[in-house]
Amino acid sequence: MADSKLDKIIAETRRRQDERANSYRERALKLYPWICGRCAREFTRQNVHELTVHHRDHNHDNNPEDGSNWELLCVYCHDNEHQRQLYATGVLKEDKKHGAATFNPFADLKERLDKKK
Repeated sequence: MADSKLDKIIAETRRRQDERANSYRERALKLYPWICGRCAREFTRQNVHELTVHHRDHNHDNNPEDGSNWELLCVYCHDNEHQRQLYATGVLKEDKKHGAATFNPFADLKERLDKKK
């Protein structure tokens, strides 16, 4: 019962997100030339699906009619922009408290295999 309610909430959230994205995406594609704002790659009808709308302030609800919060980026530059944002905010910085992972799940594999024989 709880799972079906959660599924409905997730489905509705995704539907609203898709509607919102389609509305500002269509407007942005009409306002701006189909060129990536970072790498200057040009797009045609055949590959325009690889062109994304980036929100300059990272707020997907901020969609002014003049498109001043948008820029068109190819999927690669868009991903790069968000990775840079994560590093800048410290989300992806190395965890000094725990350091790098050192566990090796195969460290004693030879011994285990020898025991089986």
